[in-house]
Amino acid sequence: GLPMLQCLDILSSQASNPAFRKVLTDVKNSVEGGQSLADSLKKHPKVFDKLFTNMISAGETGGVLDTILNRLATYIEKNAKLVKQFKGAMVYPSAIVVVSTIITLILLIYVIPMFESMFAEMGATLPALTQAVVDVSVLVRTNVGMIFGVGAALGISSFFVLKNPKTKIFIDRAILYIPIFGDVIKKVSIAKFSRTFGTMLASGVPILEALDIVAGTAGNQVVEDGLRKVREKLSEGKTMAQPLGEIPVFPPMVVQMISIGEATGSMDTMLNKIADFYDDEVDNVVTSLM
Repeated sequence: GLPMLQCLDILSSQASNPAFRKVLTDVKNSVEGGQSLADSLKKHPKVFDKLFTNMISAGETGGVLDTILNRLATYIEKNAKLVKQFKGAMVYPSAIVVVSTIITLILLIYVIPMFESMFAEMGATLPALTQAVVDVSVLVRTNVGMIFGVGAALGISSFFVLKNPKTKIFIDRAILYIPIFGDVIKKVSIAKFSRTFGTMLASGVPILEALDIVAGTAGNQVVEDGLRKVREKLSEGKTMAQPLGEIPVFPPMVVQMISIGEATGSMDTMLNKIADFYDDEVDNVVTSLM
């Protein structure tokens, strides 16, 4: 029941982050100057994205801003939890790979040479596998600068290669088929799409506009391109389910539920059910991986 300007004033005064406090103060001043809340937020796209500002706009138009803000809070909390779960699944194996690589390099550069000199003194013929390890150690020691140089060059070049749209779509498609982790990425994509799209539709954002925003936040080029095609088909008057089924991420169950949602006019409800189901799926997979 508090006036909007008073709300914004309270929020800006209690914000612990100075940069965010400045943003909220700017938003308050803009609203005080006669602009809508949505337009005031749009001036800060790095803080408030298209999804956020479009839903705020729909809330202001429909006179249900408080409801929309609660939906946004729930959406952001669930999305943050999903991202945290996914990162949690990736941190442990990544850490093991990094530590294993460091330990292997230490063994090859410092430990194996000690054994090499000992074997040389013995004058014995080494087994093939032991000889292979010694040879690798010699190769690494004599070319350590080149190895790090090649590694750095590959890292830098991969950054530019990933900027190429054709390369990016190839990598994004390949990622979806990586054993175990590809399945996690698919489930995360479905959960994120369903939660975002369902929240926007329930908030009164037009379906074509909602699809455009959802495609832009997909995070995978294959999914993004697929959703843009779905939007194109919808704009031509066709249903959403059939082109959605052509995207490799979406299984038949999801497509059928969306088809039922379209037929019954309960698309947002169906999408939220799908999101809840895949949130649990991601949770189970991540727990198993950990």
